[in-house]
Amino acid sequence: MTDTSRSILEMNAYSGGTETSPLLLRRQANMGPAAILFYREPLELQRASGAWLEATDGTRYLDCYNNVPSVGHCHPRVVEAVSRQIGLLNVHSRYLTEIVESYLERLLATFPEHLAHAVLTCSGSEANDLAMRMAIRATGNRGFIVTEAAYHGNTAAVADVSPSSWKSGHVPDHVRLVPAPSADAYGPSVAEGFAAAVANAARDLGEAGYGLAAFICDSVFSSDGIHADPEGFLAPAIDAVHAAGGLYIADEVQPGFGRLGHGMWGFTRHGVAPDIVTMGKPMGNGFPMAGLVGRHELFAQFCEDTGYFNTFGGNPVAAAAGMAVLDCIGEEDLIGNAARSGRLLMEGLTSIAAENNRIRALRGTGLFIGIELAKTDVPAGEGVARLIDALRQRQVLIGAAGRTGETLKLRPPLCLSASEVDFFLDALRLALREA
Repeated sequence: MTDTSRSILEMNAYSGGTETSPLLLRRQANMGPAAILFYREPLELQRASGAWLEATDGTRYLDCYNNVPSVGHCHPRVVEAVSRQIGLLNVHSRYLTEIVESYLERLLATFPEHLAHAVLTCSGSEANDLAMRMAIRATGNRGFIVTEAAYHGNTAAVADVSPSSWKSGHVPDHVRLVPAPSADAYGPSVAEGFAAAVANAARDLGEAGYGLAAFICDSVFSSDGIHADPEGFLAPAIDAVHAAGGLYIADEVQPGFGRLGHGMWGFTRHGVAPDIVTMGKPMGNGFPMAGLVGRHELFAQFCEDTGYFNTFGGNPVAAAAGMAVLDCIGEEDLIGNAARSGRLLMEGLTSIAAENNRIRALRGTGLFIGIELAKTDVPAGEGVARLIDALRQRQVLIGAAGRTGETLKLRPPLCLSASEVDFFLDALRLALREA
């Protein structure tokens, strides 16, 4: 972590001030230094619907940040499915229940056939932790490659491969960092340059005695500032990973479930075949659930040594939530809507960028877009924080990404409408003038 890098938890975070609401004081007393909150004046929310959140003072905010309620806040279909199932049965995962097996079959059907089995967990962190353990068992190696500002979760193992959350500069000995796949880092041949960087990192891990267990990335490189194009650029890097004896773990916690407007999973845009895919957040639209799918032989090898069991992972209520999410994605054409609304957003943002030199670059696909700000005398993270705050004043909530917090991360619910696209674009135009 360099002096100019910012922890993902520090971007747009409350850091103390004159705010003295009773609820904030209770939060600080209850959680102490772990009381991480957004905004210089934290928001107190009371309800939500679709793409909108409502604060206790009645102010409504367009949610362009929250990846958890992907099919829309408090979607009636998910609410009904969860309510019905919890009134019937909710037990741990060592009993047979029809809803769980039906969900797993439906989920697996969205993946290539070589990804034969699934395990359900409660969080993406758990899923990534399990994926790393499986990679170590399968390869006999202990080394991992990630990008410089990656985020994959918060267990002990996964935190080691999540540099965006580090507050110090120490890189674990078994981890190698590579720059994100961008023209800034690799010039015009992103695919070739990124593959070479991954190959060099794998070689270095071998020389250090660790070997390569896996390269793990999300296919839109969201925490690095969102790098989605050109389609297919990831394939040579995955070839390099396999040539070095490692596995490719596709972290679909953020780009998965149709967000990119190009099928269900982000990795398909690159024509690559993951060994393991992890997923989480949007899987239950707010109900805590996550999971992992992988090749048969990886499951078989891992289970020779470990009897994996997750008490709450794969409970019937989680399966009901997950099934309802899949229903909504299909029946409401949310992948198609992500593509259409994403195009409208990108067209509008391109028009704004042509008029405002504060926007350096636009990147992304579907409803996952990065708006990189140009460098000024103001530190990158501070400039974005000011713009985030100005958007909040215009009733839009949004996040940040990138090594120095230089990029606005636009990630609204998949139900975002054309009128809501216009609302966001109007707010951004005004915020760019004010911040």
